[in-house]
Amino acid sequence: MSDTEPTILATSGGLIRGARTEVAFGPMLNYALELSGAARPSLLYVGTAMGDESASGLRMIEAGRVEGITVDLLKLFPMPNVDDLVGWVLAHDVVWVGGGSVANLLALWRLHGLDHAFERAWHHGVVLAGVSAGSLCWHYGGTTDSFTPQLSPITNGLGLLPYSNGVHYDSEPRRRPLFRQLIAEGRLPDGYATEDGTGLVFKGTRLLEAVSEVSGKQAYQVARHDDTTIEEPLPTRLLSVTHARR
Repeated sequence: MSDTEPTILATSGGLIRGARTEVAFGPMLNYALELSGAARPSLLYVGTAMGDESASGLRMIEAGRVEGITVDLLKLFPMPNVDDLVGWVLAHDVVWVGGGSVANLLALWRLHGLDHAFERAWHHGVVLAGVSAGSLCWHYGGTTDSFTPQLSPITNGLGLLPYSNGVHYDSEPRRRPLFRQLIAEGRLPDGYATEDGTGLVFKGTRLLEAVSEVSGKQAYQVARHDDTTIEEPLPTRLLSVTHARR
């Protein structure tokens, strides 16, 4: 990898139903590949948040095959699947982190030193991307159901992006009011939120743009103001089908 500006794509989307496979790369995931600038990008799938569930990894590999993309796996169960985790991350153009328990993901990443590996990769030009837990993890924190079925705050994200992150903003009714409440109370910093099918592109820690793979979906900026919040819709660009690598 050559050094480029650090890039993160934080999403509530990325995979869609496949025509020949259970899941397929949607325009969002293909956009993550495009952001790498590589002619033949290599993709590393990280499924820690679902306990390295075998089926998820196999679905990603098959979806990649249809797209002509080789998908490698980073696994921590029952032990890391490679000796050199840092080298394995740096050997890829894009990291895609799946959803699940962000609390368990963060604990295991820190236990195995992956927090430092991902920070190094970020500075080295590897595009860091993912959905749900794979979006929250790069931020200061957000809302999660990692602990109980009821949502609660999480504030120990990797902090590469010093903002709060609200995922599934339109599909899980409790997410939006709790996210705004936590920001109003100062328990979370100002941040950004994504409806399902949308994503946020950051260059360094600067928001570059909001994008969507679903027409009509929206991303937002949410900021504390006195004892409440101001929520502003962000201009959200619809990704075209040209972002699919077919």
